[in-house]
Amino acid sequence: MKKFISLICVTMLIVGIITGCGNNDTSATVSTDGSTSMEKVIGYLSEAYMEKNPNVKVTYNPTGSGSGIQAVIDGRCDIGLSSRDLTEEEKANLKETVIAIDGIAIIVNPENPVKNLSVEQIGEIYRGEITNWKDIGGNDTPIVCIGREAASGTRDGFEAITDTKDKCKYNQELTSTGDVVQTVAGNPNAIGYASLASVKDNVKILTVDNVEPTTHTIQEGSYKIQRNFVLVTKSNSPLSEAAQAFYNFATSDDADDFIINSGEIPIKR
Repeated sequence: MKKFISLICVTMLIVGIITGCGNNDTSATVSTDGSTSMEKVIGYLSEAYMEKNPNVKVTYNPTGSGSGIQAVIDGRCDIGLSSRDLTEEEKANLKETVIAIDGIAIIVNPENPVKNLSVEQIGEIYRGEITNWKDIGGNDTPIVCIGREAASGTRDGFEAITDTKDKCKYNQELTSTGDVVQTVAGNPNAIGYASLASVKDNVKILTVDNVEPTTHTIQEGSYKIQRNFVLVTKSNSPLSEAAQAFYNFATSDDADDFIINSGEIPIKR
């Protein structure tokens, strides 16, 4: 009987060891949260990284820049995504790392005959000082101003450049870049702003001060309406091993081709 019990114990021990080895899951998750404008760039970077590191899953929660920054503060994600620079107050506890430059395209419906606006005119439109397209070379129709919600990094960048912060007279405030593009596409009188990489051929991109938003004009700064795409992390709290490895990739030269493929502009290194 003792031999039989011993045999059972040994068998159970062996099974336990085998089972434990079989369940040795080395997979890890890296969670990102924030800017909807960064959907394409973080998508390209995540896919490229996961292809080379199949045991790592990189997730993305498109909540907007402000929410992404708060998620880092609250510890609800590993890396925040912001399409605006951090404020001085935020920098007290957070670190920002610019990974790309984004042109903010000024978009109208394809039926709109207007092709160019100055930064000053764009500001006047959004402040409600110009209210009819005929005053800037368009049809005799009212201008419908489309923009983003208050927490949006796109909105923050746009308003800072056009001197419209806390002055905009929006007809609609939408919660994603895609919604802005779709709304402008469906309204002949609308004007909106959106991340260049997210703009489709169902809207028309205007030149600003006769400068078209391209890789060259954005990187050299002659296209004025642009902002940074930023990774946000805690200053005094190290990332997990998996999150640090993804961060290292996203901020390296190896990421540049994927940033370009996403439609964004890599920083000059």
